Amino acid sequence: MRRGVVAATAVLAVTAAGLSATGTIGPPGRGEPAPGRAGPGAGCTTSVPYAAGTGGYAGYRIPAVVRTPAGTVLAFAEGRTAGAGDSGDIDIVVRRSEDGGCTWDTPRVAADGGGDTRGNPAPVVDPRSGDVVLVSSFNGAEATESRILGGEVPAARGRRVFVQRSSDDGRTFSAPREITASAKRPDWRWYATGPGHALALARGPHAGRLLVPADHSAAPPPGSPDTGREPRYYGAHALLSDDGGRSWRIGFVDDTYDGVVNSNESTAAELPDGKVYFGTRDQLGTGPGNRADAVSADGGATLARPFAPQRTLDGVPVVQGSLLYVGGRDRTLLFSAPSVPTERADLALWSSRDGGLTFGRLLTVARRKAAYSDLVRLDARTVGLLHETGARSPYETVEFRRIALPADQGGPAGRHGGTPP
Repeated sequence: MRRGVVAATAVLAVTAAGLSATGTIGPPGRGEPAPGRAGPGAGCTTSVPYAAGTGGYAGYRIPAVVRTPAGTVLAFAEGRTAGAGDSGDIDIVVRRSEDGGCTWDTPRVAADGGGDTRGNPAPVVDPRSGDVVLVSSFNGAEATESRILGGEVPAARGRRVFVQRSSDDGRTFSAPREITASAKRPDWRWYATGPGHALALARGPHAGRLLVPADHSAAPPPGSPDTGREPRYYGAHALLSDDGGRSWRIGFVDDTYDGVVNSNESTAAELPDGKVYFGTRDQLGTGPGNRADAVSADGGATLARPFAPQRTLDGVPVVQGSLLYVGGRDRTLLFSAPSVPTERADLALWSSRDGGLTFGRLLTVARRKAAYSDLVRLDARTVGLLHETGARSPYETVEFRRIALPADQGGPAGRHGGTPP
């Protein structure tokens, strides 16, 4: 689990390649750049920064991506030594691209698990210093999520929270510094930062605040026959820092634990009025669909209302998703996730023009297996999508795609191609 209307009429187009008549972007093929290599000029549409079985890792999962003030794209992932499992010997790795995601430098280890698990990268650029701040999670190699949920793992080997920073454009990162005492309540068992990029708020009284969407699980109340493995004990929360990531505190906490919406892996976007929109994976709640949302009017410190099912995203399976506010005339908010309700497949983009009240499907990125994803703004014309995908399994590669924005969303005028599926 760790690593979870008014339909828009505008359609996104892929740089240089365009969309097919079905609105689907296919996998790399003839005429497209080879994985990790740039195409001719600005014609690059896709690259593969991570492929299972390469670079000393059996697999890569849990993508996260940011763009630095220098324009460098940083693609983070978990490098899993033994296989696709969520625990074991896992490092956080990063690759840099100085050409918008067409080519990538040598992979670097941002956080070495040392035989244990370091994962759930949640990077963000601190607007004051320009540093890249990386918040992540840790547990002992032997500590599976099930054992942690059941309270069977000592605190030192259970889920802990760390922060690092890079002052050289993502080339090197400081040693992980533990912040568990200020980031995790004593009665919480499971804990996960992100996954996906964190936020630096840009508007209103909390401008400059760093906000990390996160989730946790609570221990059952005394006397309960529950083990803690029941999905109802999951909840979302936010981590906040007002000093560039040097100190942290817990913001809002979803602690309803009623089994209706079991908020889990979360993502967030800042809206033009300064409110923060949160989307979450609903982990087997009894409410309809698999996505829920909430809004904060005070920079993530509290929620204006509890998480509620987001019915216009009912086509999304139980999985992580990503949010990115791109603005433009329509004040567009994007969401990415697989689009088959019962399977991790057919990665798609949705769009909201009303601050997340409703979403309409824009396009299908690819008709193939797909799982976690993360969105990043590359420039005024283009967004990037870092996502897990493959032909037989969603976890064969972590792929990067450049997607051009239509004119009404701040992009260039011209042919957009394709139609919403």
